[in-house]
Amino acid sequence: MSRERDAMPPAGIAERASAVRTALEEKGHLPEGQFDTLLDATLGQLEEVMNWRNGAKVVARAWTDPAYHARLLADGTAACAELGFEGPQGEYIVALEDEPELHHVIVCTQCSCTAWPVLGLPPDWYKSPEYRARVAREPRKVLHQMGLDLPETIEIRVWDTTAESRFIVLPLRPAGTEDWTEEQLADIVTRESMIGIAMVTLDAASENRREGSS
Repeated sequence: MSRERDAMPPAGIAERASAVRTALEEKGHLPEGQFDTLLDATLGQLEEVMNWRNGAKVVARAWTDPAYHARLLADGTAACAELGFEGPQGEYIVALEDEPELHHVIVCTQCSCTAWPVLGLPPDWYKSPEYRARVAREPRKVLHQMGLDLPETIEIRVWDTTAESRFIVLPLRPAGTEDWTEEQLADIVTRESMIGIAMVTLDAASENRREGSS
């Protein structure tokens, strides 16, 4: 029996999720027919708290407060918690600072982990097998295909997220924002720039407003 079981391929994620759902309903732990409603409500509440706009505030604070900038690089978890951004999947946050000749990119090759308190739940493209497989092998080509062209003079470092290390990229502050307030700066920081597939630009604010709180 054990040999037959070992020879069987593991069930897919959808099959396993369906089996758990059925078991919960059969045992009376989940009201029948209410699964989707409960799931949507749970995800909605989670996204309100675990939102990438929290990360934008972290970046803006680091850009405007040298002491906070130093604390963020020294201990990302503690610095994010200072602003109230902590909790599940935020226990081991590491801030990676971009430099004029160095660009950081985040991936999770095993699944789709992100630092939830500051990056929120991962976007669909981040979870895709193609992104996870290719960005580690050919980052420059993948970034080009996603709209970011970096000169060969800029080194690209790809960081693989683990259970013990959740990353946030501290992108370069755009020129022309020297007199901006922290709130104005947070408005131009995007989730994509904190993952490393985009740069922060002055026109990102309008893009962020179009996306709402997504």
